[in-house]
Amino acid sequence: MPNRHPARRARNAANAARRRPTYTHWDELMASNVDPTPEDKRRHQLTRMWQGLRALEQDAAPTPDDWRVVSDAVNLLETMVVDMRVAEDASGLLPDAVRAMAIAGARHVDEGKRLGLGGADITTLRAVLEDYAELLGTLPHRTAIRAHRLTERRVWDVLDGKNTRAGDVRVVGV
Repeated sequence: MPNRHPARRARNAANAARRRPTYTHWDELMASNVDPTPEDKRRHQLTRMWQGLRALEQDAAPTPDDWRVVSDAVNLLETMVVDMRVAEDASGLLPDAVRAMAIAGARHVDEGKRLGLGGADITTLRAVLEDYAELLGTLPHRTAIRAHRLTERRVWDVLDGKNTRAGDVRVVGV
């Protein structure tokens, strides 16, 4: 039997493939505007981040997930500093950390090389991630969720080729 509604089928397929946000607007509204991110959530996020950095430093073959969790933390901090202006990059290392992650991802995707970092990049990332960890313990949970939502939206826009700002880098396939 011929398909009588190809447009409907295409629309349904597009809806099925639609990205789902990690946090919703309601999650943001329900989060505390005074207390920092709850300890268990903060510990989980930071543990994954530090494990990812350790893998990028030391493992023979770090996974794309190792790169992703570190990149997510760097992107979240960038959102907090550049877009939300709830923090400052006093050390001036944030652009270097963004660059280091982009180069590592691109080198892996384009050249098939190890998804890792060199000495200076590790030092830079460690300093930036320590700043991020400190912020998570001090900023209100609502602010952290807002940063997550804005970052997720910005990353999706970069992947879709729209609304990019100067310095945004698109690494595909990691």
